[in-house]
Amino acid sequence: MAKKINGSDTFSSLPSQVELEFLEALLEPEDATYPWNPGDDESEAYFQELQEQFGVPDLLDEELTTRSEDFYSHLDTLWSGITSTPDYNQNRQQAVVLNLQEILRTTFCVYVPQVLLNAIATKAAEIFASHQLMGEHLVECVQTVLPTWGTEDLLVLARPFTYAMRSSESQNTASALSNLKSNEWTALSEVEKAKVTLAIASYAFNQLNKSQSEP
Repeated sequence: MAKKINGSDTFSSLPSQVELEFLEALLEPEDATYPWNPGDDESEAYFQELQEQFGVPDLLDEELTTRSEDFYSHLDTLWSGITSTPDYNQNRQQAVVLNLQEILRTTFCVYVPQVLLNAIATKAAEIFASHQLMGEHLVECVQTVLPTWGTEDLLVLARPFTYAMRSSESQNTASALSNLKSNEWTALSEVEKAKVTLAIASYAFNQLNKSQSEP
């Protein structure tokens, strides 16, 4: 039992690895020990020696200037490439406009001038997301092609189409377009043209609503 205890005492008294390394550092010659006070005159030579052994050679000032200019020139090139690229939202908006123009042309080009349909599609897509009442949406959209009409008069004519859009009914739109199908656009009265234009605008907004609800 005493032998075990003595062996245990001997084992526990052995120095650890950390202690051995610390002891080794203390026993090293003074000139090889790390200078703990960088302010000493001897420290400058020590750090200079380390720099020569492990440090990367300094770049010449001229070379450093050239490299920095090349670097910033490359950044400018990258930045100009980014700023010249069309914005994603702008591309998406253009796609919506082109798609809506195609839908209106396919549906109404036999009866209504294509220029008018394109203008309605462009304006409808532009104001679709704005926070306005539906009647105001319709009026702003058709004023693009009916500039001589006053806002109040168009609001009166837009009411049936506004109600139809709220109730998902298409009777008013079909009624307005029935005159269009039986007459040339140029033969319609100004009131009939306004009603047809409002009907086409309401159709355009319905198409935008459908496309937005699609996954």
